[in-house]
Amino acid sequence: MISTLLLAVAADGIAKFGAAIGAGISAVGAGIGIGRIGGQAMDAMARQPEVMNKLFTNMIVAAALIEGVALFAVVVAFLCI
Repeated sequence: MISTLLLAVAADGIAKFGAAIGAGISAVGAGIGIGRIGGQAMDAMARQPEVMNKLFTNMIVAAALIEGVALFAVVVAFLCI
């Protein structure tokens, strides 16, 4: 009886740990993606300042898409609990 209870508690802990790891990896991936977008956009703006507005708009759209995917991944990770 006690060993079954301990196994259930351990399985619940492992599930929560896995969800936390998944959410963390998702957040790190989003941070890396947005950082790369920002860096590359700044390089492009420095090389061709006349297209700054178009680049800025595209950068914001891409960053929003990355944030959406990251939020979806975090929600899925927490739903796995």
